[in-house]
Amino acid sequence: MVSDERALALQLAGLDDARLAEVLTWRAVSAGVAWRDFFDAAEGLLEPASIDRALQHLPRRALADLTRLADGGDGTAPAVPADAQLLLPHGVPGAVAARVRRLRETQPTALTPPDDAPPPAATPPQEASAAERAFTATGALADLLLAAGSGSLALTTTGSVAAADRRRLQEAGIVADAAELDDLVAVAHAARLVDTGDREATVSAEGDRWLHRPTAERWEGIAAGIVGALPAGLRDVHGGIVTAAQRPDAYPLDTDWPDAAETWTRILVRWGLSTAEGAEPIWTAGLRTGGSIDAGALREHLPAEIDRVYLQADLSVIAPGPLLPDLELRLRRIAARESRAQASTYRFTGDSLDAGLTDGETAESIREFLSALSLTGIPQPLEYLLDSTAQRHGAVRVRADASRAITVVEVDDPHRREALSVDQGLRPLGLVPEGELLLTRVTRDAVAWALADARYPVTVIDDDGNPTSPRRSRRATRAAADGPARYGELIARLRAGHSTDSDEAWLERELEQAVRARAAIRVSVRMPDGSDRDLILEASGLGGGRLRGLDRSADVERTLPLRSIVRVAPA
Repeated sequence: MVSDERALALQLAGLDDARLAEVLTWRAVSAGVAWRDFFDAAEGLLEPASIDRALQHLPRRALADLTRLADGGDGTAPAVPADAQLLLPHGVPGAVAARVRRLRETQPTALTPPDDAPPPAATPPQEASAAERAFTATGALADLLLAAGSGSLALTTTGSVAAADRRRLQEAGIVADAAELDDLVAVAHAARLVDTGDREATVSAEGDRWLHRPTAERWEGIAAGIVGALPAGLRDVHGGIVTAAQRPDAYPLDTDWPDAAETWTRILVRWGLSTAEGAEPIWTAGLRTGGSIDAGALREHLPAEIDRVYLQADLSVIAPGPLLPDLELRLRRIAARESRAQASTYRFTGDSLDAGLTDGETAESIREFLSALSLTGIPQPLEYLLDSTAQRHGAVRVRADASRAITVVEVDDPHRREALSVDQGLRPLGLVPEGELLLTRVTRDAVAWALADARYPVTVIDDDGNPTSPRRSRRATRAAADGPARYGELIARLRAGHSTDSDEAWLERELEQAVRARAAIRVSVRMPDGSDRDLILEASGLGGGRLRGLDRSADVERTLPLRSIVRVAPA
């Protein structure tokens, strides 16, 4: 045990701060633990309770490898995570082997290796269904990012979307239930499409780029993110995704795993990485040979994207197939989507056109866009609605006055100006009347969005006097404290307490433990003539660079300088 503890301490000391933080995170070490040096850390990680917690989160293959090594088998254990620190260069520490043997007595089935039989290949109908689910999920995630793009999604302490945002997204028809919403957010996070922190999720720069990609490329990015985030227990020895039957028992000691396995299975099926029957589509088969997801194989099952729509006199838009992403994104700036499928419908309203005008569109730019997009021209009712909305839209203008570092709100109608100044919902802007103007210290774009959200017909004016698109600023998300930051104080203390002379540090630690236990120890002392002399002492004190202890064979109290002690062992 002593040699294992020392070897582990040296192994920990050799890690850089980032890797050490990953180990502490993996082993669920409290940042406030009272460890003084790496020997304390090694002692703590080799305690039975700490080892049991680590074993609980190991996949079946890792448990089987540990059992083999604990029984004296040779070879390596690649399935055992390096961050778990359950292995030493010479093999399994004795304390770990003891806990593994105890598990074999209490839960022998948990230590048997998994069956690496591959899942059956999907049939053409199964692949077609999987591709349809992947197409639907990709569209739903795009809808979610667009809905969150103007702000953020509030998260609970458990990471799920807060009730108010969940209700809003369900009412908008973007998700059917809370489970689908949480799955979409988890997948978006795995693919780095959203940034999470400070209990909110915002669309990342990668998420903005993702929205402009074709459907097949969107799906490929998500699929790669899912595969990269899969727990090790859901990948077989060849790198493929394990069968549906193996997933519930992939972490046999983790009592929380069955629920997680159900979630992962739901995600794999929803995104077409596994069929509902547990078969393997051709586009994931390459994982089993060390390859990657094959988006080309999925693309054959996806509907072709189109660049034309039908504009109807009732102000509706019919897209007979999925629109090219750039076209759809721009259409959704000026029209509300009513249904989504391979054929989608949208509708123009005064509010939707007003929102587009607020976002930087003009009546002429909208007319030019729709003329190029429509197979049926622009119906007269839509022309009337566009003209009337554009005429009304310039009634409230917002511009920045750089010379005074303020924002100016211009309102021609005195009644509307009065309404703005007393609107309780706009009190945070601190609007102050100055003649026919309203002034505020809030930034131009923030004022514009506040007015738009309050349904005022606002137009943003740039420094050259032209209408422009306001930028809705996203709250800077404060990332959850990463490992090095969270464990910074602890890691600094461990390094400060670690001696560069590991032999001397380990010797002092052994002597301190012996003194605390008043244990009998065999001490090898280097004599002046260069020879070594062994003494058996009952350790009683340590200080001032000296060890005190009772030499029972001579019945005398001896005081030995630490620099003369070369070895210590139990008597």
